[in-house]
Amino acid sequence: MEQQNEIQKGSLKTGVVLILLSAFMTSIGQLLWKLSDGSSLLLIFSGFALYGLGAIAMTISFRFGEISVLHPMLGASLVLSIVYGSIFLNEQITAGKLVGALLIIAGLICLGISGKRGEVL
Repeated sequence: MEQQNEIQKGSLKTGVVLILLSAFMTSIGQLLWKLSDGSSLLLIFSGFALYGLGAIAMTISFRFGEISVLHPMLGASLVLSIVYGSIFLNEQITAGKLVGALLIIAGLICLGISGKRGEVL
């Protein structure tokens, strides 16, 4: 029983890392599409490659935890998009965006806590 708990601990952590990696890759892929402005094939195809790798990471992550915990963690990509938009596209971070990002982060923390029930992330 203790050995099974150790496996589950590592499994959930692996799932969370993979799903967050997926969020990172898909949001960078989308940023590259935006930066390409429809004219740079290198940026467009690089964006497709990262987006595809993110989808693969997401699919693999589901082996390591509950989909009801892991899939909503893709919301991290929304927070990353706000940051990337500010850094690379000179978009303003408004109060509404900031509140939304903080709510998403709070939700991710709640999901992580509810998903670990007896497990350590």
